[in-house]
Amino acid sequence: MAEFSLEEIPKAAVLIGANGSGKSNVLKFFEMLSWMVKPRQLGIFVGKNGGASDNLFGGDSVTPRLEASIRVLTAAGKNDYEFALAHAHPDRFIFTSEQFRFSSFIQGGKAKWQSLGSGHGEANIVDPPCCVNATTAGVIASLLKNCAVFQFHDTSDQSPIKKKWDITDNVRLRQHGGNLAPILFRLQHEDVRRYELICMFISDVLPEFRNFALEDEFGRVYLRWQHAHFDKGVGAHLTSDGSLRFFCLATLLNLPPRLLPDVILLDEPELGLHPVAIAKIGDMIRVLSKDKQVIVATQSPILVNSFEVDELFVLETERGRTEAKKFHREQFQVWLDDGYSPGELWRINLLGGRP
Repeated sequence: MAEFSLEEIPKAAVLIGANGSGKSNVLKFFEMLSWMVKPRQLGIFVGKNGGASDNLFGGDSVTPRLEASIRVLTAAGKNDYEFALAHAHPDRFIFTSEQFRFSSFIQGGKAKWQSLGSGHGEANIVDPPCCVNATTAGVIASLLKNCAVFQFHDTSDQSPIKKKWDITDNVRLRQHGGNLAPILFRLQHEDVRRYELICMFISDVLPEFRNFALEDEFGRVYLRWQHAHFDKGVGAHLTSDGSLRFFCLATLLNLPPRLLPDVILLDEPELGLHPVAIAKIGDMIRVLSKDKQVIVATQSPILVNSFEVDELFVLETERGRTEAKKFHREQFQVWLDDGYSPGELWRINLLGGRP
């Protein structure tokens, strides 16, 4: 069995470490949470990810259950949610416990736990029994649902971003970026200033980019952009992988807060990007973290340079078990005063995280 904890996560947080150190597993847990607090979605998530045993450390023979404790702070107080999932046949999870509480900052102290029962296969906090505070349960479920993991790695010929998309699917950018065109089309018509800002960031990285060329084609829209030197538009199928990913990232990180989840998790956003583009992504994350919490898993020293030492979590493994180390700026002040950046401290292994 293995234990893992992340505590006092700042508004901008970066997970770094060697390949296989567990960064993606941390993000996968947040993704599971967001599925779990939707009606009848935990079983679907588990099935899509190999079954319950594959989601347990070392399989169900080593770790027969998964236990989690989550605390979400709001302006009013502390929202706590705990659950335990046991492996059951045929390769699924059942809840052996599920409970929650809300502790007000004004009243002080800790509230009593409210049990949501046991033996069920889907989270009861989504539809709590009448014996508990349904309002508090609903608030916690909404907070956890409002976490989203974004990964724009799929730029294959079958990628969603290369297909025509329903123009009305423009409320939230999907986690794979497939509805990027409808989102941009909406911004073109409702928030021109923000749309132009996104285009400016893209043209800084892709000088040939002039503007997006988006048209409503019988209720569907295809991602196409205008080249600075040619009249013919360029479709997503003719756009480089790195450019498509930067389109998605620049749009996501500059969306108005009302169109964003409260917690945004990014899995290796630097993949396939030019160093200049990576640095710009870091700057965008810093700005966005004033309004939203952003958690990033990365291998890029360039991206790490956009953050402070005390915003880094270094993940390392011991016999397959992941541990997270957190540092304080004062521990490396001498190095920082000598001109070393956080990315260089990681690269020369002063922070750890080397294979």
